[in-house]
Amino acid sequence: MEAIIDIQNLSYAYPDGKLALDGINLRLFPGEKVALVGANGAGKTTLLYHVNGIFTGTGSIRVDNLDMNKTNLGKIRALVGVVFQNPDDQLFSSTVYEDVAFGPIYQGLDKASVRERVTQALQSVSMEDYSSRTPYHLSTGEKKKIAIATVLSMQPKILVLDEPTAGLDPRARRELIELLQQRPQTMLIATHNMDLARRLTSRTVLMNEGKIAAEGPTHAILENEALLSANGLV
Repeated sequence: MEAIIDIQNLSYAYPDGKLALDGINLRLFPGEKVALVGANGAGKTTLLYHVNGIFTGTGSIRVDNLDMNKTNLGKIRALVGVVFQNPDDQLFSSTVYEDVAFGPIYQGLDKASVRERVTQALQSVSMEDYSSRTPYHLSTGEKKKIAIATVLSMQPKILVLDEPTAGLDPRARRELIELLQQRPQTMLIATHNMDLARRLTSRTVLMNEGKIAAEGPTHAILENEALLSANGLV
């Protein structure tokens, strides 16, 4: 099977010269759900932001057989939906409908198609009754679902999620994990939530200081206490 994400020898330094990613090689396959784990500062979010071109480092990235470059950037961003850790970074309109409709409108769809996309996206996150609500008045869990709907309305092949369960209470975490379990998209998920990794992903990539320290079946990585301890996770 051909990889849908193929990252080769990716490195990235911040403007102050600090090396955030150091020779990352990673491949994801269609429909695969992969967890990125590691201590704070390990490089997880920086890696996520390279998958749709928010950050640009050295090395090569291919997404669905498209090379990451200026020519293909628009196509790649349509393929890769990013869900930020803080949903307030993603929700900026006066109503939920407007937020979820923003992407399809930007894609140039007509009003009927936009309305259909919004309806489908809200239904997929069980938030169809919230279209007229103001995002700022919602709970954190509700905002997270709406943020995911804003991405799903663009019908991406790949979901990139940064700490999707951060700030959620136990019930909201369970609901979000169950929602993501039902989605068919390929997923790359940066998380500190080991329960999410166990329940949702088949493979886990452990990062430390900008490098991949280990990768393998999720159960094998998360049951290796010596490995987790050596990389600041226990």
